[in-house]
Amino acid sequence: MEILVYVSVSHVGALYGVVVSGAFLVPYLFFMVIAGMPLFYMELALGQYNREGAAGVWKICPIFKGVGFTVILISLYVGFYYNVIIAWALFYLFSSFSGELPWIHCNNTWNSPNCSDLNSTLLNDTYKTTPALEYFERGVLHLHESSGIDDLGLPRWQLTSCLAVVIVVLYFSLWKGVKTSGKVVWITATMPYVVLTVLLLRGITLPGAIDGIKAYLSVDFLRLCDAQSLGAKCEKALPPLVDFAILGTIKMMLCYRDAIITSSINSLTSFFSGFVIFSFLGYMSHKHNVALDKVATDGPGLVFIIYPEAIATLPGSSVWAVIFFIMLLTLGIDSAMGGMESVITGLTDEFKFLHKHRELFTLFIVVFTFLISLICVTNGGIYVFTLLDHFAAGTSILFGVLIEAIGISWFYGVDRFSDDIQEMIGQRPGLYWRLCWKFVSPCFLLFMVVVSFATFNPPKYGSYYFPAWATMLGWCLSISSMIMVPLYAFYKFCSLPGSFCDKLAYAITPETEHHLVERGEVRQFTVRSHHTSSHRTAEPARLQQFNG
Repeated sequence: MEILVYVSVSHVGALYGVVVSGAFLVPYLFFMVIAGMPLFYMELALGQYNREGAAGVWKICPIFKGVGFTVILISLYVGFYYNVIIAWALFYLFSSFSGELPWIHCNNTWNSPNCSDLNSTLLNDTYKTTPALEYFERGVLHLHESSGIDDLGLPRWQLTSCLAVVIVVLYFSLWKGVKTSGKVVWITATMPYVVLTVLLLRGITLPGAIDGIKAYLSVDFLRLCDAQSLGAKCEKALPPLVDFAILGTIKMMLCYRDAIITSSINSLTSFFSGFVIFSFLGYMSHKHNVALDKVATDGPGLVFIIYPEAIATLPGSSVWAVIFFIMLLTLGIDSAMGGMESVITGLTDEFKFLHKHRELFTLFIVVFTFLISLICVTNGGIYVFTLLDHFAAGTSILFGVLIEAIGISWFYGVDRFSDDIQEMIGQRPGLYWRLCWKFVSPCFLLFMVVVSFATFNPPKYGSYYFPAWATMLGWCLSISSMIMVPLYAFYKFCSLPGSFCDKLAYAITPETEHHLVERGEVRQFTVRSHHTSSHRTAEPARLQQFNG
């Protein structure tokens, strides 16, 4: 069961259908090895050893506790729009139970004069739209009734009802904690593999599918020079930052084994799903007689426009649509449970009085998330969705993982962290893991953060460009989670007693060893002399890792 809980969090990117083409497979796997797996191993070990949530684990180095609150805020922000994706999938699922799928023809009430269901060069004509596109934007979202993010309108009752169903399912999956969610994960974590296999077997029989798969496996090294695309794809190699809260409540086990197995399953799942995605993209490219890159897209466009259009042309399309959207629902609920659990467990571990009222607190969180999510099911809700998706968990999650790696490796200490792992599983991490934790992974993360800022492009949806105030609002959202790190560090430093050196000693010393600070026996401030066996107190900047 524990492995399935871990795997449940790894499906976050799968719901979007992120296109990681062959050009990025090599760096994706490379970054998975030097950053994804080591950092996931670190999170597993940290959560299991300390048995705390995202904030509580930082009792080992109190000044970094703000990282935990950054994680909680990011998970909360993602929940605001992630549940909307599941609501869309549920809406599509209900629509699939019909003799003829509603996105096949242009004779529906929501279609515009520009709608055309011709099979030839439709995608090359900027004045024509597909039935699948119009069903998503006009039939589901009613985007045509909004002029922009400053003209949202009221929530659509159909999507609101679907969102309410999603929230109810999440609540009853989470209200008893990991014991309940772990049982649900047995279904939600395994169902997608069955459906992906069925879709792949069907996809490879379609005309043009082989060309799509060849494009998936080909490597275009010129595209690797695109720093923005490279950074966006390689973010997928990082572990989710919600693991602390889940792992802190699971019994101790072989976290080394779990890190290897789970990271491998995550990578293989992404690689396997790529065959499914590109087999259908190749089919769509063949069907419309256009280049593959004209069909491929990231985000909701792939899941709710391209895929439904491809499925609608298959024999027994309603059955295939039902199977596909059941898969999306299981993936979405699976991932949403991980994100919500990180918020609930992280806060209940930090504020102990919430433990007695976990069911009520869980209800409060899911209802609060539901109320905020209502903005995303208005006529212009897709604009709010795009803004949240662009800013909620991009640069901020890279920043959070970077500070986490620095706090563990350079302040708490790699050697001490390795001792904790040895105490827990009976063996110390090898040289590879320790080098990655201390040097390789932090450097990679710093590079990613710099690239994220340097290659920033304002968000847009289709041909709609967001106004400057919306972009500024998005940055405020992103900064609101990142700023928790310096704010809490400042608060913690000021609230501690003693001189500057005493405050710093308390701030970077595990809470269980604060009595050593009072006696002046803090390891982080002790330097062993090469000429004598005695010890002396050194400058605060001299940390344990630099001891002679």
